Amino acid sequence: MVLLPVAVLTLLTTLLAIMYLDYVVDPEQNLHDFPIALVNQDVGDTIGAPGQERRVNFGDQVADGLKQAVPADEIDLRVLGINEAQLQMQDGRIYGAIIIPSDFSKRLGIFGVGSVVPGDIERPIITLQTNPRTGAFATEIVNHIGGQALPQVNAQVGKQLTEQVKAQLTPQPGGPPAPELSGVTRVALENPLQIVVEPFRPLPSGTGQGLTAFFFALLLLLAGLVGSMTIHTMVDAALGFVPTEYGPWFVHFPATPISRFHTLLIKWGVLVLTANIVAAIYLVVAKALGMPIDHPLGLFLYSAFAIIAVGITGLSVLAAIGSAGLLVNLILFIVLGLPSSGGTVPIEATPKYLTWLAEFEPMHQVFLGVRAILYFDGNYAAGLSRGVWMAGLGLAIGVGFGAIITRYYDRKGLHRRASTPAATA
Repeated sequence: MVLLPVAVLTLLTTLLAIMYLDYVVDPEQNLHDFPIALVNQDVGDTIGAPGQERRVNFGDQVADGLKQAVPADEIDLRVLGINEAQLQMQDGRIYGAIIIPSDFSKRLGIFGVGSVVPGDIERPIITLQTNPRTGAFATEIVNHIGGQALPQVNAQVGKQLTEQVKAQLTPQPGGPPAPELSGVTRVALENPLQIVVEPFRPLPSGTGQGLTAFFFALLLLLAGLVGSMTIHTMVDAALGFVPTEYGPWFVHFPATPISRFHTLLIKWGVLVLTANIVAAIYLVVAKALGMPIDHPLGLFLYSAFAIIAVGITGLSVLAAIGSAGLLVNLILFIVLGLPSSGGTVPIEATPKYLTWLAEFEPMHQVFLGVRAILYFDGNYAAGLSRGVWMAGLGLAIGVGFGAIITRYYDRKGLHRRASTPAATA
């Protein structure tokens, strides 16, 4: 009565503490394979006096500097063309992009000349593009990475540009002395780049800065999990397998002569009906609260499908191992599911064992499907395809497992009988 509950709760809370705190304490320390695109569109330029022209491409130098400044064990820096980078941003496959424009070398050369020649000039621009539809925390990490790497590149380019300008000012033999660079000019040359941070396809209002997808997915998991527990208990009570208490009143109906398999079929049927009702309610509530939903039918169908997949699996676990299934379902869907979902902290910023869990944990698959519908126009490549087929796989496993185990129990004669006579008080 004492030791077993204490031991179980101690182990469960220890697991909760490890899973929930480890993934959120220091995400940047856990960075691995964080995907960012590097787009170098620079076509280069020709510099030098007539007869001494040479071809330069400062964009290549900046790209090489970024590759050195970005830690390869933390960041997956993908060298892509602009079209491919935008496609991967639209699919949510990368969290940001560093873009070097096509006229970068030309503008940098003009800036170097303009530092000692009167006239209006503009700093060369490098764009750090974020992908807010992948989540607010992912955007923060992209900004942090850019804030660390780009100033280093800026200083490196500034040093080269300063030396180049000084070389151009070297006096010819017998000619007038070279002019000295002013302090303002030196400062401008040492930091020649203008870093522009801009979002790619900003989220509309009503999306909670990219958190509505996570919480909507969490609602679907809870509907399936809580639904399975509630249906399991209430159907068993109605069939007379467990007593029911209403405050001080206690009722235990006579046990119904029904097999375990047919009992499970009834529970599955109730869950399927409930899942469609709950999915519709979620949709209505979300719309009433002003949450933008561009694909309501797709969201409804996927929501119902996800609830059914989670709920049927949960019912099968309960049918297989009884009351202990409550704890197993809690660990499977919630304790392990939330930290590995990627809904708040990107998977690439969590410990690697959570990345492994995300390969099969239901919460991550449901989150990808919901996010694709809400933020990426229902794009299958953005996670909807994985969300659908993984939910289908989970549903197939749940149905198969439940059918096999209950049929086995029935054939072995392990029937369910009430342990006490029917009574009402």
